[in-house]
Amino acid sequence: MVTRITAEFENPETAELALKKIRESVSGVYSTNYVYNRESDKAERLRSGNIYTVLPTTAGAVNFTNYLTMVMDFPASDDIIPEPSRSRKTNVFIVCDGNGTEQISSILNSSGGNNIYIPPRSVV
Repeated sequence: MVTRITAEFENPETAELALKKIRESVSGVYSTNYVYNRESDKAERLRSGNIYTVLPTTAGAVNFTNYLTMVMDFPASDDIIPEPSRSRKTNVFIVCDGNGTEQISSILNSSGGNNIYIPPRSVV
């Protein structure tokens, strides 16, 4: 019987390591996949950067032909990046036969997986 197992991870790196361990050690795994928020990659790049603000000013109150600009820079913080963009929650999907579900569940649990869902087996 083909079974689809799902789980959640905090980031895609740990999810990828868990899926690699499952593919290498469990027989009967047909496919593995993970999905995460791609916008979080941009947020990670912004977190280590600087934010530049350009302030235009004029020299003289009567003659507005001479413009000056001033640039202020400061490091980006988590306050600038909204929370949904920072979230790196990753959903993992594993399609396998019904024989290795306990082993897959233990690997997901030991790798940091949360909300592991294995559909119950139907008894015929």
